[in-house]
Amino acid sequence: MAEQTHFPILYSFRRCPYAMRARLGLLASQTPVALREIMLRDKPAHMLEISPKGTVPVLLLSDGTVIEESLEIMLWALQQNDPQGWLTPETGSHDDMLQLIEDMDGDFKRNLDRYKYSTRYEDADPDEHYALAINELSRLSERLQNSVYLFGSRPALADQALFPFVRQFANADKERFASQAPESVQKWLGERIDHPDFTSVFGKKWKPWSPEDDLVLFPD
Repeated sequence: MAEQTHFPILYSFRRCPYAMRARLGLLASQTPVALREIMLRDKPAHMLEISPKGTVPVLLLSDGTVIEESLEIMLWALQQNDPQGWLTPETGSHDDMLQLIEDMDGDFKRNLDRYKYSTRYEDADPDEHYALAINELSRLSERLQNSVYLFGSRPALADQALFPFVRQFANADKERFASQAPESVQKWLGERIDHPDFTSVFGKKWKPWSPEDDLVLFPD
């Protein structure tokens, strides 16, 4: 059994965009958690005990509640404290943001996966899925024609929840993305990547956790 801590416990993997999403929410809310970086090929027994599905992020709250979805972790954290107003967009509504995230998590992520990991999917045509993913970015570019961010002049939940996946797509072929992705999306993505928050959730490399390790807090 893992060591006891009064902080919520977050199992995470630095490069996973879902885990990035969770860490961004925790950072914005300044809600401290005990960070446990994992290796995908050697997942901790305690993590699998509380979340048999075996994917990150997983957040174990002090009362024993387990939150297994990245967006739910963001929402939980921001409901504790939301100093930047991510849950209250300048334009549109909270429900509008959740709908956009759901849409992009569906069609965009599906095509991203079938492009980047085409060998894992029978009959996947990577060029076709790349084109479909580019087309899905129009959901973002249409909004970015009218404002700097997806829901106004300041970042909100949708910006932070979606940019890790657009980054993953861009990094799969940077030259192709630069030539085909909407310019407004490229500018928006670059601003998010250059922001200090991204350095805080991705710039530091944490060593894989083991039960005998000292407590690692995030945000530190």
